[in-house]
Amino acid sequence: MSRIPDPPSPPTDTGTPLVESLEQVGEEEVKDRQFVTALARGLEILRAFTPQRPMLGNQELAASTGLPKPTISRLTHTLTRLGYLTYSERLGKYQLGTQVLALGFAALSNMGVRDVARPLMQELADYANVPVSLGSRDRLNVVYVEHCRSPAAVTLRLDVGSRIPLATTAMGRALLAALPEAERRYLMGHMAKRDPEKWPRLQAGIEQALEEYKTHGFTLSIGDWDRDVNAVGVPFISPDGSGILAFNCGGPGFLVPRQRLLRDLGPRLVELVRDVEAALSRR
Repeated sequence: MSRIPDPPSPPTDTGTPLVESLEQVGEEEVKDRQFVTALARGLEILRAFTPQRPMLGNQELAASTGLPKPTISRLTHTLTRLGYLTYSERLGKYQLGTQVLALGFAALSNMGVRDVARPLMQELADYANVPVSLGSRDRLNVVYVEHCRSPAAVTLRLDVGSRIPLATTAMGRALLAALPEAERRYLMGHMAKRDPEKWPRLQAGIEQALEEYKTHGFTLSIGDWDRDVNAVGVPFISPDGSGILAFNCGGPGFLVPRQRLLRDLGPRLVELVRDVEAALSRR
């Protein structure tokens, strides 16, 4: 197994790189005169809210972002005035406001792939008896942008907006497999830096997934994200060059054992992605 990657540097062959963490904000301000640190910090406040943590106070936001409390107070005040946060006097905490919802729906409505893929995803979900989802990378995670449930009584409690790890899930590994090598190394360097103790195991899983992708055209996660969950993932590269997404199909291991993923659901998911690509190319 190869060593832990050196501290990452932004890739230079894929255009302007995304800022992957708040730690990079100060560096970007020095390197990029167009970069607005105050805006970056405000958006970082919004990112701190999750389905698991829908309401946060200034102290919790300071702990989550690492920003000073006076800075947090000014940012939450401004975001509340603009409607991106709402404040509960009774709880002394903030939650996301309707302006954020409007932005999210606007982003989703611009993703034409969702309209094309949805009926094909639902057909596969009904056949497989487990959910089928479409996701987009969000730093070291993947966010669901479309999700089709199956008729099964036992299923995963995930939906549009759910966030899952990049390193241990089939969807995340599919995204990594489709990235240019420099960008993949860049992200893996961040993973190693974030969790050095777990990195050897995470790295082994990613490298195995890259080999599976070369061999089969899909990636697997067999109990790596959750010991009771198995899944297959396939990347989707938009024909218009707008970015890389990934599809997955998975659920409880007793419904989708490894051999079923390899012999049946993996190839079906690859075919689904080909059908979506073909449909979008004809538009």
